[in-house]
Amino acid sequence: MNRTFLALVVSIILFVSCQNEKDPFIISKYHVGLLTDSTQVKDLKDIFPNDSIARFIAGDEFAGDINSIQIYEKSGIKLLTLSPRQSLDSTSVFQSVQIVDSRYKTDKNISVLSSFKDITSAYKISRINNLINSVVVFVNDINASFTIDKKELPANLRFDMNLTIEETHIPDDAKIKYFFINWH
Repeated sequence: MNRTFLALVVSIILFVSCQNEKDPFIISKYHVGLLTDSTQVKDLKDIFPNDSIARFIAGDEFAGDINSIQIYEKSGIKLLTLSPRQSLDSTSVFQSVQIVDSRYKTDKNISVLSSFKDITSAYKISRINNLINSVVVFVNDINASFTIDKKELPANLRFDMNLTIEETHIPDDAKIKYFFINWH
Protein backbone atom coordinates (compact mmCIF):
# COMPACT_ATOMS: atom_id res chain seq x y z
CA MET A 1 0.00 0.00 0.00
CA ASN A 2 2.79 2.42 0.92
CA ARG A 3 4.58 1.75 -2.39
CA THR A 4 1.42 2.39 -4.38
CA PHE A 5 0.84 5.64 -2.51
CA LEU A 6 4.46 6.70 -2.95
CA ALA A 7 4.34 5.90 -6.68
CA LEU A 8 1.14 7.94 -7.01
CA VAL A 9 2.69 10.94 -5.21
CA VAL A 10 5.85 10.79 -7.35
CA SER A 11 3.74 10.55 -10.52
CA ILE A 12 1.67 13.58 -9.55
CA ILE A 13 4.79 15.62 -8.71
CA LEU A 14 6.40 14.71 -12.05
CA PHE A 15 3.20 15.53 -13.95
CA VAL A 16 2.82 18.93 -12.27
CA SER A 17 6.50 19.84 -12.68
CA CYS A 18 6.42 18.96 -16.38
CA GLN A 19 3.43 21.21 -16.89
CA ASN A 20 5.21 24.15 -15.22
CA GLU A 21 8.03 24.22 -17.79
CA LYS A 22 8.00 27.58 -19.52
CA ASP A 23 7.44 27.68 -23.29
CA PRO A 24 10.68 29.14 -24.74
CA PHE A 25 8.71 30.88 -27.52
CA ILE A 26 5.74 32.46 -25.70
CA ILE A 27 5.45 36.26 -25.48
CA SER A 28 3.63 38.21 -22.77
CA LYS A 29 3.78 41.70 -21.31
CA TYR A 30 6.75 40.92 -19.05
CA HIS A 31 8.57 38.11 -20.85
CA VAL A 32 9.74 36.89 -24.24
CA GLY A 33 10.39 33.19 -23.99
CA LEU A 34 12.75 32.79 -21.04
CA LEU A 35 13.71 36.50 -20.99
CA THR A 36 11.93 38.77 -18.52
CA ASP A 37 11.83 42.51 -18.01
CA SER A 38 14.34 42.02 -15.17
CA THR A 39 16.81 39.84 -17.08
CA GLN A 40 20.32 41.28 -17.06
CA VAL A 41 22.83 41.13 -19.92
CA LYS A 42 25.09 38.85 -17.85
CA ASP A 43 22.28 36.24 -17.65
CA LEU A 44 22.05 35.66 -21.40
CA LYS A 45 24.51 32.74 -21.46
CA ASP A 46 22.38 30.91 -18.88
CA ILE A 47 19.12 31.61 -20.74
CA PHE A 48 20.49 30.70 -24.20
CA PRO A 49 23.12 28.03 -23.40
CA ASN A 50 22.81 26.31 -26.79
CA ASP A 51 22.51 29.45 -28.90
CA SER A 52 24.95 32.07 -30.19
CA ILE A 53 25.02 35.54 -28.66
CA ALA A 54 26.44 38.25 -30.93
CA ARG A 55 27.21 41.65 -29.46
CA PHE A 56 27.88 44.74 -31.52
CA ILE A 57 30.43 46.91 -29.76
CA ALA A 58 31.40 50.09 -31.55
CA GLY A 59 34.41 52.21 -30.75
CA ASP A 60 32.42 55.33 -31.52
CA GLU A 61 29.25 56.45 -29.75
CA PHE A 62 27.98 57.88 -33.05
CA ALA A 63 28.12 54.55 -34.87
CA GLY A 64 24.50 53.84 -33.93
CA ASP A 65 22.95 50.59 -32.77
CA ILE A 66 25.77 50.15 -30.24
CA ASN A 67 23.55 48.35 -27.78
CA SER A 68 22.20 45.58 -29.96
CA ILE A 69 22.71 41.96 -29.01
CA GLN A 70 21.55 39.32 -31.47
CA ILE A 71 20.54 35.83 -30.45
CA TYR A 72 21.00 33.08 -33.06
CA GLU A 73 20.31 29.38 -32.92
CA LYS A 74 23.40 27.23 -33.53
CA SER A 75 21.96 26.54 -37.00
CA GLY A 76 22.28 30.26 -37.80
CA ILE A 77 18.60 31.23 -37.54
CA LYS A 78 18.24 34.68 -35.96
CA LEU A 79 15.82 34.60 -33.02
CA LEU A 80 15.88 38.00 -31.30
CA THR A 81 17.60 41.38 -31.19
CA LEU A 82 17.97 42.77 -27.68
CA SER A 83 18.59 46.39 -26.70
CA PRO A 84 20.03 46.91 -23.20
CA ARG A 85 19.32 50.17 -21.37
CA GLN A 86 23.04 50.83 -20.76
CA SER A 87 25.79 50.13 -23.23
CA LEU A 88 28.64 47.88 -22.03
CA ASP A 89 27.00 47.23 -18.64
CA SER A 90 26.60 43.54 -17.80
CA THR A 91 24.04 44.37 -15.09
CA SER A 92 21.82 46.37 -17.44
CA VAL A 93 18.29 45.14 -18.11
CA PHE A 94 16.74 45.27 -21.57
CA GLN A 95 14.63 48.15 -22.81
CA SER A 96 13.34 46.34 -25.90
CA VAL A 97 13.31 42.97 -27.61
CA GLN A 98 12.82 42.71 -31.35
CA ILE A 99 11.07 39.49 -32.26
CA VAL A 100 12.64 38.03 -35.42
CA ASP A 101 11.75 34.33 -35.43
CA SER A 102 8.14 33.41 -36.22
CA ARG A 103 8.05 30.71 -33.51
CA TYR A 104 7.75 33.47 -30.90
CA LYS A 105 4.02 34.09 -30.37
CA THR A 106 1.74 35.75 -27.87
CA ASP A 107 -0.91 33.71 -26.09
CA LYS A 108 -3.30 35.07 -28.74
CA ASN A 109 -1.09 33.68 -31.53
CA ILE A 110 0.40 36.99 -32.74
CA SER A 111 3.83 36.63 -34.36
CA VAL A 112 5.97 38.36 -37.00
CA LEU A 113 3.83 36.56 -39.60
CA SER A 114 0.58 38.12 -38.36
CA SER A 115 -1.41 40.72 -40.26
CA PHE A 116 -2.89 43.97 -38.98
CA LYS A 117 -6.30 42.28 -38.76
CA ASP A 118 -4.78 39.56 -36.55
CA ILE A 119 -3.48 42.24 -34.18
CA THR A 120 -6.75 44.21 -34.02
CA SER A 121 -8.75 41.01 -33.50
CA ALA A 122 -6.56 39.99 -30.57
CA TYR A 123 -5.73 43.32 -28.87
CA LYS A 124 -6.90 46.89 -28.41
CA ILE A 125 -4.73 49.35 -30.32
CA SER A 126 -3.40 52.03 -27.94
CA ARG A 127 -2.08 54.46 -30.54
CA ILE A 128 -0.64 54.74 -34.03
CA ASN A 129 2.37 56.91 -34.92
CA ASN A 130 2.87 58.19 -38.45
CA LEU A 131 6.58 58.14 -39.42
CA ILE A 132 8.41 58.85 -42.69
CA ASN A 133 8.35 55.34 -44.19
CA SER A 134 6.20 53.44 -41.74
CA VAL A 135 3.47 53.52 -39.14
CA VAL A 136 4.01 52.15 -35.64
CA VAL A 137 1.06 50.47 -33.96
CA PHE A 138 1.23 50.27 -30.15
CA VAL A 139 -0.52 47.67 -28.00
CA ASN A 140 -0.16 48.53 -24.31
CA ASP A 141 -1.77 45.25 -23.18
CA ILE A 142 1.48 43.43 -24.03
CA ASN A 143 3.96 46.37 -24.20
CA ALA A 144 4.28 45.74 -27.94
CA SER A 145 4.87 47.89 -30.98
CA PHE A 146 4.39 46.72 -34.55
CA THR A 147 5.97 48.56 -37.45
CA ILE A 148 4.09 48.44 -40.75
CA ASP A 149 5.73 49.73 -43.94
CA LYS A 150 3.80 52.59 -45.56
CA LYS A 151 3.89 50.60 -48.81
CA GLU A 152 1.12 48.54 -47.19
CA LEU A 153 -1.10 51.66 -46.95
CA PRO A 154 -3.24 53.19 -49.69
CA ALA A 155 -1.21 55.57 -51.89
CA ASN A 156 -2.99 58.71 -50.61
CA LEU A 157 -1.75 58.00 -47.03
CA ARG A 158 1.92 57.28 -47.71
CA PHE A 159 3.45 60.73 -48.00
CA ASP A 160 1.68 63.06 -45.55
CA MET A 161 3.46 62.78 -42.20
CA ASN A 162 1.03 65.24 -40.61
CA LEU A 163 -1.92 62.97 -41.31
CA THR A 164 -3.39 61.19 -38.32
CA ILE A 165 -3.46 57.50 -39.21
CA GLU A 166 -6.48 55.65 -37.82
CA GLU A 167 -7.06 51.90 -37.52
CA THR A 168 -9.49 52.06 -40.43
CA HIS A 169 -6.76 53.46 -42.71
CA ILE A 170 -4.58 50.38 -42.38
CA PRO A 171 -5.63 47.45 -44.59
CA ASP A 172 -6.49 44.21 -42.77
CA ASP A 173 -3.89 42.29 -44.75
CA ALA A 174 -1.03 44.73 -43.98
CA LYS A 175 2.05 42.75 -42.93
CA ILE A 176 4.22 43.42 -39.90
CA LYS A 177 7.71 44.64 -40.75
CA TYR A 178 9.03 44.71 -37.15
CA PHE A 179 7.63 43.41 -33.84
CA PHE A 180 9.04 44.76 -30.55
CA ILE A 181 8.30 44.16 -26.89
CA ASN A 182 9.21 47.32 -24.97
CA TRP A 183 10.12 47.36 -21.29
CA HIS A 184 10.40 50.86 -19.82
